[in-house]
Amino acid sequence: MADVTFRDFAGAIMGNDTARAGEVLQILLGVSAEAGVAAATYFHEQMTADPSFMAKTMGLRAAVTGGSDQEIASLLGDCFGLTGEAMAPAVASLRHHYPAPATSA
Repeated sequence: MADVTFRDFAGAIMGNDTARAGEVLQILLGVSAEAGVAAATYFHEQMTADPSFMAKTMGLRAAVTGGSDQEIASLLGDCFGLTGEAMAPAVASLRHHYPAPATSA
């Protein structure tokens, strides 16, 4: 599969295609296919139930580009329902796909 981004995930979610959204998360978060679909389903349920939920997703973007691993992990739990052993590999996978910008000395 070609490189995917959270834009692909958002498009799948907006199209109510949780299977495709799960495939994208499988790649971006380094989770199993089943965990990807579960995470996409969790996201979709939260998005439709809580109007303030989208603010958390924007927080994830900010955390990935400039926050700590702990911030990312917390938001992965909030946004995708990730817990336990899946968390550290998901953070590492996001760091791989979205490396922090280099800072000048």
